[in-house]
Amino acid sequence: MNPLLLDGSWEERDRCFEVLDPDDDSVVAHVAQADATDAVRAVDAAAAAMCNPLPAHRRRAILSEVACRLEAEEEESAQLIAREGIKTIREARVEASRASNTIRLCAEEVAQPSGETLALESTAAGERRFGLCVRQPMGVVVGITPFNDPLNLVAHKVGPAFAAGNAIIVKPDSKTPVSALRLARLFTDAGIPPGWLQVLPGAGPELGPPMLAHDDVAMVSLTGGVDAGQAIAAGAGLKKVGMELGANNAAIVAADADLEVAVAKLGSGMFWAAGQNCLHVQRIYVEERILDHVVGGLADYAASVTTGRKLDEATDMGPLIDQVAQNRVADMVAEAVGSGATVVAGGAVTERGFEPTILTGVDPRCRVIREEIYGPVTTVSPFRTLDEAIARANDTPYGLAGAVFTSRIDTAFEVASRLDVGGVMINESTDYRDDGMPFGGGGHSGIGREGVRAAVEELSEPKTIVFTGVTPIGAG
Repeated sequence: MNPLLLDGSWEERDRCFEVLDPDDDSVVAHVAQADATDAVRAVDAAAAAMCNPLPAHRRRAILSEVACRLEAEEEESAQLIAREGIKTIREARVEASRASNTIRLCAEEVAQPSGETLALESTAAGERRFGLCVRQPMGVVVGITPFNDPLNLVAHKVGPAFAAGNAIIVKPDSKTPVSALRLARLFTDAGIPPGWLQVLPGAGPELGPPMLAHDDVAMVSLTGGVDAGQAIAAGAGLKKVGMELGANNAAIVAADADLEVAVAKLGSGMFWAAGQNCLHVQRIYVEERILDHVVGGLADYAASVTTGRKLDEATDMGPLIDQVAQNRVADMVAEAVGSGATVVAGGAVTERGFEPTILTGVDPRCRVIREEIYGPVTTVSPFRTLDEAIARANDTPYGLAGAVFTSRIDTAFEVASRLDVGGVMINESTDYRDDGMPFGGGGHSGIGREGVRAAVEELSEPKTIVFTGVTPIGAG
């Protein structure tokens, strides 16, 4: 049994659950299942730990050690990511490498100066006063993570929270908790004191309410679905929340774009992790006179994608996470086809997933246009004017990422300024993300920003200090 981590102790439980490989439902691990009592204990332990703050140099040393250990053990991490989740082994290696980089960036962030001096004497009320604004930890943080990036998204919760001086409790997705436990083991091996990091695998409806109700929880950081976000927002009260939720990303392809580059990058963004990715390219708007060329190129790309067993080095795209996901994707595609859409590539379920699929002629009222599909399905539609393309790209309640392919700088700036999203990629897929850059969106896509430096700021709060009647150092 894989034990949970509670107040510095690895503990087993009478209750446990199986983690199954989505490829074949084989058992990857048995994991101890936390309950509501564990949740309260974890918050109490985290609050007690923060009564003895860790100096920055210790936090930096621990993060640096974990980054080194992750880097040295990337293949072991990748094998586990691939087995318990939906990524192919090659995709999993990318995630494992990103996770070590994420933690290293967090270690570097601890050493960065924070805060500012305040020019109080710019007003009469500030005369003979000196001010500072420093940043201090939020307090106890609860981090909730999804199945699609079981290691790196946990690193994005733990690393910035700890870098900012917070204790954190992680509730990983029950489908993929083993990578989170492995990361926690590296932190304990690196010397993190009890209470500063705890991992509670189990059911969200059981663990969430007691933590949300606990007065010592200062912030909840969620990466997950819109329904989970709404439930947490309703229950959090005056606690701070940070949320990275769903998406329905659009890319615009202008006729002046390098179409070979556009097809290659869009293809990767369409089918990475079988589309189970908040940065998935779900909608593509193509200038009308190049539509056939782009559709043909994307269809060829889809046909070249090799599906199969995740641990096979030749496999490009793995399964969907479960039968529920498979049914959802199939239903949304069937609705679009029933409303007149044409299947250019794919369109059918496979044993454990769904074929790489491209649809054209989709009625804008269909769910595959309106909602997040979270599967390997992309729609391609023509546009005549840039205004039309931007309006259609913005016609969604989500606002995470957008992209434009063009060789004109004025077109790039026009699209970048007018897309209602948190990030715009120029001549790059919406699926592009650097772990250091600010990341997030508005609307149904969430609240706040992740990315190491932005997350450290979200996970800390400003404190203003004003000195009056104090002789400055060095004054006579």
